Amino acid sequence: MTENEIDIGLEIRTLIDERGIKVKWLAKQVGCGNSSLGKMLKNKHIYPELLLKLSIALKTNFFDQYYKSFLTSINKSQQ
Repeated sequence: MTENEIDIGLEIRTLIDERGIKVKWLAKQVGCGNSSLGKMLKNKHIYPELLLKLSIALKTNFFDQYYKSFLTSINKSQQ
C-alpha cells in the first residue's frame, strides 16, 4: 500500500464499529446480503455505486477521503 492509498473497507469497518452499527443493518440499507457486504468491507477498494449507498446510509462522505488523498498526491508531485 502506497503512502496515500486508502483502505476504504477498513475506514468503513472502523466507523461502523465506533458507532456500534451491525453489518446486518447496514446490508439491509444498501440492499445486499450480510456475508456479501462483510466480504466487500474486507477489501481496500469498493465499487463507487456501493460506496455511494454506504455514504448515504452512514451519513458520511467516503469520497471525500479519496479527494483529500488526491490533493495530497498532487501537492507532493508539485514540490
